[in-house]
Amino acid sequence: MKVKPEELKQLMMKKFMGAGMREEHASKMADILVWSDYKGIHSHGAVRVEYYTERIAKGGINVNPRFSFDRTGPCTGMFEGDNGCGYVAASLAMEHAIELAKENGVGIVGVRNISHSGSIGYYAEMAAKESMVSINMCQSDPMVVPFGGTEAFYGTNPIAFGAPTADERIVIFDMATTVQAWGKILVARSRKEPIPDTWAVDEHGEPTTDSMKVNALVPIAGAKGYGLMMMVDVLAGIMLGVPFGKHVSSMYEDLSKGRCLGHVHMVFDPSRFVPMEQFKQNMSQVLDELSEVRPAKGFDKVYYPGERGQLRRKRYEENGGIEIVDEIYQYLIGEKLHFDRYDHKNKFAE
Repeated sequence: MKVKPEELKQLMMKKFMGAGMREEHASKMADILVWSDYKGIHSHGAVRVEYYTERIAKGGINVNPRFSFDRTGPCTGMFEGDNGCGYVAASLAMEHAIELAKENGVGIVGVRNISHSGSIGYYAEMAAKESMVSINMCQSDPMVVPFGGTEAFYGTNPIAFGAPTADERIVIFDMATTVQAWGKILVARSRKEPIPDTWAVDEHGEPTTDSMKVNALVPIAGAKGYGLMMMVDVLAGIMLGVPFGKHVSSMYEDLSKGRCLGHVHMVFDPSRFVPMEQFKQNMSQVLDELSEVRPAKGFDKVYYPGERGQLRRKRYEENGGIEIVDEIYQYLIGEKLHFDRYDHKNKFAE
């Protein structure tokens, strides 16, 4: 089903506002969800609307949060989210981080006590559009075994990086610290399909190809990915004074409670190190040179991080809209706010 982005945004907003969210928060949340679908990151797009709507309706996302920003130093600050919409809180916090970076060269802002903040590449793009470089990190609930372990301890703990160029291209790197995303496991389970034995482990901590026996994911590159997910948990959890490690709240366990998640933005002004024009020209040059690298067998070219997302957006614009699963579209246009699908479920939403 092809849907125009503005129609998709309005349908999302209707659900969120119907559940009690104020219009300006619903608008920002919908903007970022549509951005994700536009980029082809459908795991963080319209498919999430019913879950968020159920959590809003049940009180797990504070619809009247008391947001506040405390500047803790020349280059640092803390944004209090009061368990409000993570999308809104993370966006506002990024605006503060960008201003700090413009003023002092570096801006680091922690965001604490928020709900899920979606595709963190969006926030990296915010900085890049202001000619800033950024690194962004956030927590997620435990579903990954630490290297050498058999029980889930950390979340997929994503990291994003963004940088501008001298033209319309923007480098956006957004990755989980696991071999494969949780959504790919869910797709395999829904189709009763096997998975590679490098993706996940069973209840005994042994590699499995049976998607129905998956109990936890594994870190990317073994000990290296494990170290990265710990780094994210330290910077976006322990350093911000929110629950950390295996204590991070579950996405589905109780939708009436706030999640108290942590998120951190680190923004840098390249002009404090090299003239901005030179930085941007060199960024464009490296992307041009990457595109000239001879592709390996099975590849048509070397893409820079974020290029595929930009190409998907262009295709959607040319073809008249964003592709949305029919079932999700029928939910969006329907009158029912949600169907009690997610509350008190396990990590598989079962």
